[in-house]
Amino acid sequence: MKLDVVGMDFSQVNSDVLIVGVSKHPENTTGWDHFSKLFGEHINNWVSNGDISCDLKKVTKIPSLDSSFKRVLFVGLGNRKELQIDDLRQVFAAAGKELVNMKVESASVWLGSFTNDEITEEDVAYVSAEGIVLGSYVFRDYKTTSNEKDFDLKSLQYLSAEPSEELKAAFEVGQVYGKSVNEARTLVNTPGNVLTATAMAEYAQQLAEQYGFEIEVLGKPEMEELGMGAILAVNQGSVEEPRLIVLKYQAQEEWKDVVGLVGKGITFDTGGYSLKTKTGIVGMKGDMGGAAAVLGAMRIVGELRPSKNVMAVIASTDNMISGNAFKPDDVITSLSGKTIEVLNTDAEGRLVLADAVTYAKQLGAEYLVDVATLTGGVITALGYDKTGALTNNESFFETFMEASVETGEFVWRLPLTERDKKRIRKSDVADLNNSPGGDGHMIFGGGFVGEFAENTPWIHLDIAGTSGASASHDLGPKGGTGVMVRTLATLIERMTEEDDE
Repeated sequence: MKLDVVGMDFSQVNSDVLIVGVSKHPENTTGWDHFSKLFGEHINNWVSNGDISCDLKKVTKIPSLDSSFKRVLFVGLGNRKELQIDDLRQVFAAAGKELVNMKVESASVWLGSFTNDEITEEDVAYVSAEGIVLGSYVFRDYKTTSNEKDFDLKSLQYLSAEPSEELKAAFEVGQVYGKSVNEARTLVNTPGNVLTATAMAEYAQQLAEQYGFEIEVLGKPEMEELGMGAILAVNQGSVEEPRLIVLKYQAQEEWKDVVGLVGKGITFDTGGYSLKTKTGIVGMKGDMGGAAAVLGAMRIVGELRPSKNVMAVIASTDNMISGNAFKPDDVITSLSGKTIEVLNTDAEGRLVLADAVTYAKQLGAEYLVDVATLTGGVITALGYDKTGALTNNESFFETFMEASVETGEFVWRLPLTERDKKRIRKSDVADLNNSPGGDGHMIFGGGFVGEFAENTPWIHLDIAGTSGASASHDLGPKGGTGVMVRTLATLIERMTEEDDE
């Protein structure tokens, strides 16, 4: 999507549609008098009587007569004085959805119509690019009968009171964030017979080639040689070989102070012999949402090139049933050397993460964030709209939460107590057990991974509820959400800023 920035002259608008933010008393918007002359006084009457809605995120489309643009898309801002950045992101996502319906190729945004005392034109430039890209996402599915034209917004134009290069830079960053989330969404939406562990590794290889990352992909023989007994156990029932994928972005001369992003990449989860129900098994193609989040964040890292060393480690396999599949009561030995009693084969995500976290530490990770669609327990505790978190380091988590607030991705921390850890370590035959009970399930699942993080500053993110949406939502359609892509990338950005202080 190309960008053009012009001054406040509506005659320069050369797009199919002009996007305008509207709230009550639009006459207080700088330049409104000039804009209203294009329509006459009745435009103000339409706003005042509600024909053009001022309600937050409500979209009103009207034709434009005798002007260079065909239509105007009015997007309600609610109370402009109370408008926040996250509100604005949703406003532009709503506009993006409407652009899909209209099938336009070009759009213009009147930046000043979306500002207030706290939100600048540069803020609008960033969040409009991000929001429109997020809102206009459509998964290219496998239907053979559709005659629908693919949506492709080719150009965006900004009308600005003060055109500048900073506006273009903000647009580029917003577009990168939006596109990277959409890439993660597509991964989550891809069927498990298409996105196998091998295919995920090939996708990572493409990222490495595009952005100059160092890449290492371990197959089954390499895992056996290293002793990755946890991921190998999960893979035992499958005809598809597992992959352990490592991407390294080295921004500093020395490979130190490395942030390790670890993703669960279960491409389909039957539950193994702890078999899921016939309804619960549907949708398990998305059990690699953590891997998708990490890959999306690495795409942002590759585009924006922060001065921070970053590593991604993804453990990928499916969890199937066969005569070779692992079973309840099995005892396995992880890469760390710790032994694990398997009480639940459907608690497989924590097993693959155990080996991935250990390997990340061996490769130099000094900070760890693992991301996983790990437990139904997090949905029971927090619902479908909140990501659950655990941590062993207050300072690291504080920086992470600042990033979460900035991106508007809600995260809620749960406790991990010594009593919880004792239950994870309780086994008659091994060092750990992988399923201490149904109560506090999210805590036990994440806490199990924490046993392998040990003293390394660590954050666990359970996105089982937030990785997929059962219906259209503020920022996109039904399906994969790409949750945590933006927050992980913003965390890297904030850690980079802390290093520079």
